[in-house]
Amino acid sequence: MRDSSRLSRRAVLGFAVAAPLAVASPAYAATTIGGARLGLTGVQVRGAAGLPKSLTARAWLVADHESGEVLASYNAHRRLPPASTLKMLFADTVLKKLERTEKHRVTDADLAGIPAGSSLVGVKPGITYTVEQLWQGVFLRSGNDAVHVLAHMNGGVAETVAEMQAQAADLQALDTHVVSPDGFDHKGQLSSAYDLTLFARHGLADADFRAYCATKTADFPAGGKKTFQIQNTDRLLTGAWGVPTYDGLIGVKNGYTSNAGNTFTGAATRDGRTLLVTMMHPKSGGSGVYEETAQLLDWGFGSGAEAEPVGTLVAPLSEGGASAPPTRKAAKGAAGASADAAAGGSSWGLLGGAGEAAALLAGGALALRRRRRGAEAEGAAEDEAGGARHRR
Repeated sequence: MRDSSRLSRRAVLGFAVAAPLAVASPAYAATTIGGARLGLTGVQVRGAAGLPKSLTARAWLVADHESGEVLASYNAHRRLPPASTLKMLFADTVLKKLERTEKHRVTDADLAGIPAGSSLVGVKPGITYTVEQLWQGVFLRSGNDAVHVLAHMNGGVAETVAEMQAQAADLQALDTHVVSPDGFDHKGQLSSAYDLTLFARHGLADADFRAYCATKTADFPAGGKKTFQIQNTDRLLTGAWGVPTYDGLIGVKNGYTSNAGNTFTGAATRDGRTLLVTMMHPKSGGSGVYEETAQLLDWGFGSGAEAEPVGTLVAPLSEGGASAPPTRKAAKGAAGASADAAAGGSSWGLLGGAGEAAALLAGGALALRRRRRGAEAEGAAEDEAGGARHRR
């Protein structure tokens, strides 16, 4: 196992300043990260026409991966349940800490507390897996069982959640509240199109992350010398369920829960240019999230090439990113905030949220020093993905 990665002092101080701001409003951060226009409701675009007219998502964003320029957005900072796209943050937090070749024999305790109805890859107690195989289970099948095993290897579910929240703070993903490492429908678990795009961009800078999310199929241990094949649930990557593969797609992560609906962050490269698109909860079910993502990618590679940026994906505090100052102009569109918070099960009041952030700061810093604490957070049972239709 590699040495634990620790947040810089600057990042921790940034968390102390930024976290209370992040919880001041239940639907939008009081400090608009990435530019004031990203805090506005409705479509934000400048200098380019031709955006798809049939988009139904509650929030979406198109950005240039290299420059970080946001080319267009819709409710970029709207807090919504993220579903399994939150696993990108889990990977950003844990991936570098465990060696690919490290082996782990799974116990019953490793699999305790997985919410009923979770998407599973098929991890079984008594079978030994490599870290690489477990990550394949996370990225390809969105396996909550693989997530929980890796979280236990990282010191426990509670410690991993604290580290993920600290990682989100360092990335300046202030819309994100982490309750579990798997993205399941837990009360108060929220993120935004902006934050999910930050997670994807940060992850794609890592070669292992990039390789895992681009993998279409893999052989997964079934005990002894037996294996079974698993396939990536990203339909734009595999062409499953009649969805055409997207030319140049390189990942990254999809998700579905009954509360979040379909969520997806996709990245594609054409002619040396890589675009990121995040789509949250389109009205159309099934393959709609992929179809609308493909439309936005097409726009980005076409008319969007002429777009003037409406915002930017900020750099992590630990990599020299500047912390955004508080602004008096809180994002418009607070109407509907209560409904969004209710959908996520939490409304994060200013006093309670600030206290929670302070406690999380202390707990997160402690967690980064305590590598093998065995505490495990209880998982509330919700109906994420019972059956094959839900395992996306």
